[in-house]
Amino acid sequence: MLSFAALTLRLGSTGCRGGRRNLATVVSGNKTSQLVREKLKEDLDKMTGQFPGFQPGLVVLQVGDREDSNLYISMKLKAAAEIGINANHVRLPKTATEDEVLRRIEEVNENLEVHGLVVQLPLDSINPMDTEKVTNAVAPEKDVDGLTSINAGKLSRGDLGDCFIPCTPKGCMKLISQTGMSVAGKNAVVIGRSKIVGAPMHDLLLWSHATVTTCHSKTTDLAAQVGRADILVVGAGKAEMVKGEWLKEGAVVIDCGINHIPDDSKANGMRVVGDVHYPSAKENAGFITPVPGGVGPMTVAMLMENTVESAKRFLKTYQPGKWNISYTKLKPQKPQPSDTAIAHSFTPKTIGRLAREVGLFSEEVEPYGTTRAKVRLEALNRLKTQPDGKYLVVTGITPTPLGEGTTTTTLGLAQALGAHLHVNSFACVRQPSRGSDFGVKGGAVGGGYSQVIPMEEVSLHLSSDTQAVMAASSLVVDTVNARVLSESTQSDKALFDWLVPLRDGHRKFSLSQLNRLKRLGIEKPETLKPEEIHRFIRLDIDPETKTLSGSVASEMMAVLALSTSLGDMTRRLARMVVAYSRKGKPVTTEDMGISGVLATLMRDAVKPSLMQTMEGTPVFVHTCPLSDIAQGNSSILADQIALKLVGPEGFVVTEAEGGAELGMEKFFDIKCRSSGLHPDVVVMVASVPALKMHGGGPAVTAGSAMPKEYSTENLTLLENGCNHLKRQLENARAFGLPVVVAINTFSTDTDAELGLVCEQAKLAGALEAVPCSHWAEGGAGAVALGQAVQRAAETPHQMNFLYDLEGLGNLPICMAKTHLSLSHDPERKGVPTGFTLPIRDIHANLGAGFLYPLVGTTSVPPQSPAFSCFHDNDFSTESK
Repeated sequence: MLSFAALTLRLGSTGCRGGRRNLATVVSGNKTSQLVREKLKEDLDKMTGQFPGFQPGLVVLQVGDREDSNLYISMKLKAAAEIGINANHVRLPKTATEDEVLRRIEEVNENLEVHGLVVQLPLDSINPMDTEKVTNAVAPEKDVDGLTSINAGKLSRGDLGDCFIPCTPKGCMKLISQTGMSVAGKNAVVIGRSKIVGAPMHDLLLWSHATVTTCHSKTTDLAAQVGRADILVVGAGKAEMVKGEWLKEGAVVIDCGINHIPDDSKANGMRVVGDVHYPSAKENAGFITPVPGGVGPMTVAMLMENTVESAKRFLKTYQPGKWNISYTKLKPQKPQPSDTAIAHSFTPKTIGRLAREVGLFSEEVEPYGTTRAKVRLEALNRLKTQPDGKYLVVTGITPTPLGEGTTTTTLGLAQALGAHLHVNSFACVRQPSRGSDFGVKGGAVGGGYSQVIPMEEVSLHLSSDTQAVMAASSLVVDTVNARVLSESTQSDKALFDWLVPLRDGHRKFSLSQLNRLKRLGIEKPETLKPEEIHRFIRLDIDPETKTLSGSVASEMMAVLALSTSLGDMTRRLARMVVAYSRKGKPVTTEDMGISGVLATLMRDAVKPSLMQTMEGTPVFVHTCPLSDIAQGNSSILADQIALKLVGPEGFVVTEAEGGAELGMEKFFDIKCRSSGLHPDVVVMVASVPALKMHGGGPAVTAGSAMPKEYSTENLTLLENGCNHLKRQLENARAFGLPVVVAINTFSTDTDAELGLVCEQAKLAGALEAVPCSHWAEGGAGAVALGQAVQRAAETPHQMNFLYDLEGLGNLPICMAKTHLSLSHDPERKGVPTGFTLPIRDIHANLGAGFLYPLVGTTSVPPQSPAFSCFHDNDFSTESK
């Protein structure tokens, strides 16, 4: 207990036997609060010693500019500065609306650097304000004023250690304790029942075992009630209403009132008094607080104490760089149910909760229902100074119908790192396209106990990015057709009037039109000559060169995936070549005057979609460029935001679709060139059945039963197939990074087969090779892989590109070839040799920013699958 001798002053005594009793002892709030602040400063010194650079944060939110509020706020800020609390004053104008106040409160609630939030009352706005709604918007864990209904409710039921106590009542209890009087068993009277003082004061005294009576304006026998009080706390807001003769002799009197009454002796003509008539009260009271200098300083001191306490509570669960995230514990079933049954057996947490857990602010998240959301690019700007996390790329051997599981491994590894190894982890995967919805791959993203949920939402429209791309591509095709028709049927004047209509005697050129004039060397659009008008309006498109809708959509999706900002996407869209003139000149979307509207159609599609794995780890699902005619990777923006969110000790696991010679090569030479990001580790996925097929096993068609060669031990076939793994490892290691092989196990794999693959992988240069069972066990089945990846990320490495940029516009190469073979022939498995790679043609995707040679029979757009899965799909009105 603080030294009582230092806190009290005797008002005087007669010292005579039979004379009047000693006057009340003054309980000084100034001295008590000073000792409290000194103790808090010591606590902060210890806190910063344990957590260097840490500082409790306090925000005082004010609406309007009331003079009395300004005075109280200045006292709070001064006290905070003396102690070492980082306090900020946020003032909103009197014109602020309730929604604006609530949004600002939400911002502070989500700021991890702020541990206390005070809403200064009253709210001085010209607009209607619901004070209860505003105060309850403060997060209970930051409600250092103790005014929210949650904190008040906990106090009323006695949960004193799990709430914040309002500052004035808490200060009153501190002052009572300085008198030496035990509260337990005493009669206590509280005058006033406000939510700030009276009501919580009653609860505090009650839970300190006093017998408590609350009096108010309707109490008829107030003097009698006061006369029975051993402890009297007055917060009625009425000057000097309690008279000294009412008091029980020796009572403790705590005066919370602050009132101004006329006094000609004062310079301003006013004197500050309490709710108790001090001159008469000191004659009967045993202890009394002065006004000013009593409860007031303690209120500020308790605010500081609550703020420091809030910071301490925060530090109990805070781990620097670690998310405060909850994970779902899996209980895998045997025999294993279908992917659909597994997905439906889990209830995902709400997307708002997941967003908060990974450090996103509410204004950065646009929910689509309760389990998916778009993340706004403002998050990337806010986090721009945050160091990036570790960057992993998952690739695989050349795909087969038997399944390698790159997506499943990506998700299983992310689950292992997050839910089991307890490091921040984020998976970034491609959004399903038509080929994976109703093509040979079927639905879902991942499989077994390593998939994105809800399955139906991720498999179908998600957040309509694909629909936006299709709408934009249709607009391009329709505009090209309309332009060809218009130029063939209209005169120069009619066409000019259509493109740049005359309004109020003036023509207004759009930005894209001005850019076209500039490219044509026409500097004065306001005085165009007939010849200049002709050149401007006539694109002279060769109908034979019009780009097909599928090709436009493919490039737009590639643009979306490679864009680093909304502005970058807009510029890329403007560069897209959609046709050629009869003279062979390229015609771009900007020439057509539609680049701006294309960006408008795709403005939301550029935002990554946030979802979750079965174990509750975060996933970005964004963009679906094909791996044969495009780069085959998820978006740059998803990777960039994820790398900032995980922090320097976290991991981002992104996927490169297709085999290492295709999707992974494009990931490095195209995606990494655009993003400027350099991965730390390559994970190469292989499976025993797939390697057996590459070793000469029988062909398998989608949906057919697995031949016995793949389900029984055959080391010879497997060893032959390992030659393909060795070649793909050579391809991966060419980029200068450590490679870890993940063997996606099947129940039919034998120990000898898994041992052979591990041995061959290490001989071929893999840093480690690890069997994984994440399909059957979730993240628990990929813990060894996660540990191997952690070790690999710590090895010295330097990424390099395979080639310098030399060619048309210094663009990288995107080989448009089959993903089913290292060669151009999809039937040639293993390590084909003795072939010449046939280049049928070379096209330029200037918007996406690469050249794509057409290899063999690869078509643009790609052909539809031989067997579409819609034959096995239907809709049930009773489904989830």
